Amino acid sequence: MAIVINMPRLSDTMTEGVVAKWHKQIGDSVNEGDLLAEIETDKATMEFEAFPGQEGKLLYIGTGEGETAPVDTVLAILGEEGEDIEALKGGEVAAPAEEPAAPAAPAPAVAVEETPAVPVAAPVATPAPVATETDGSIKASPLARKLAAEKGVDLSMVKGSGDHGRIVKRDIDSFNPAIHTSPQPGTPAAPAVPVGVERFTDTPVSQMRKVIASRLSESKNNAPHFYVTMDIDMDNAIAARKAMNASGEVKISFNDLVVKACALALKKHPVINSSWMGDFIRTNQHVHIGVAVAIEDGLLVPVLRHADQMPLAAISANVKDLAGRAKDKKLQPSDWEGNTFTISNLGMFGVEQFTAIVNPPDAGILAVGGIKQVPVVKDGQVVPGNVMKVTLSLDHRAADGAGGAAFLQSVKGFLENPVTMLV
Repeated sequence: MAIVINMPRLSDTMTEGVVAKWHKQIGDSVNEGDLLAEIETDKATMEFEAFPGQEGKLLYIGTGEGETAPVDTVLAILGEEGEDIEALKGGEVAAPAEEPAAPAAPAPAVAVEETPAVPVAAPVATPAPVATETDGSIKASPLARKLAAEKGVDLSMVKGSGDHGRIVKRDIDSFNPAIHTSPQPGTPAAPAVPVGVERFTDTPVSQMRKVIASRLSESKNNAPHFYVTMDIDMDNAIAARKAMNASGEVKISFNDLVVKACALALKKHPVINSSWMGDFIRTNQHVHIGVAVAIEDGLLVPVLRHADQMPLAAISANVKDLAGRAKDKKLQPSDWEGNTFTISNLGMFGVEQFTAIVNPPDAGILAVGGIKQVPVVKDGQVVPGNVMKVTLSLDHRAADGAGGAAFLQSVKGFLENPVTMLV
């Protein structure tokens, strides 16, 4: 009996997938555990293996390389050679079983259109009228001659503005070789050069970018956002981090400190660690923090589970591991599911302040800016200080301004007194 393999759902948000590469071709034998294909989801490109019971000859490929197919549609059919599988194809026309299915032509990565422009001939310079002395030498002041020699200016190309066309200092100072250069005899005129060409590039949208656009548009349109911004004095955090990293055994980043501060603050203010579920609000007792990671073609949010229970060294190691695997597209579904709060940090890019869109199903996301040295008042004196701006975006359906302000006060308290995060 033929076996139908459908496009798998490889993430909780996946609605369709793209076959990045087939590792089996029509006519190949497939056994349990064999690598069938690489499938691009909204989160990563993942290897898809044959499950137990999925064995036989590969008789049909329903989605070619580079093609998109919805979840649960026919991806491939296995069976015995010569078996009639037409009824299983879902009405689609297959390539002959004895020949590999022709992969779909990939969409062009770049499409360029140009608007023809009228060629404009390059101007041809002509020598300036030259005034000469009675002995045939060019009329020029001694100073002009000296300056021309120093600058390598050919006096025969300079138009004099002095009496009777005499070249003076101002003529050498204002002389532009690019305008006045004369072509050598016999040198062909420069070809016409088109100017004003309009260009643009069209890039196909990846599955990841499609889902980012869809989910964030849905969040922004459906969740009434509001924002709370606070300045945090980072002087003590800078000193504490320097002391922690002095041993060389661990390397704690400022982002690690922010993750720890948020995790502890979420335990104190569970209303921020919640989700709007339509008919009810879910308040999470566990703290799973999503850390936004920018990758080449989009944004991934791997999740640090039970971050409130982790020491700073563990937070540092886990965030580095997740970020590295995110950039290599080696995350598994368990790595990006289950977030209860999200942190997005652009401080390392020199960004002072920004707002972020709530990452469903979270009720909140913290946008972290860079640390900036500014004048601050301490003990009645204006002194240099290191200040970091953070902006909390909240879904107003699940949380209110007072709750958001209280949460940020706790984050501020932890970061301004880092020792309180260690007890």
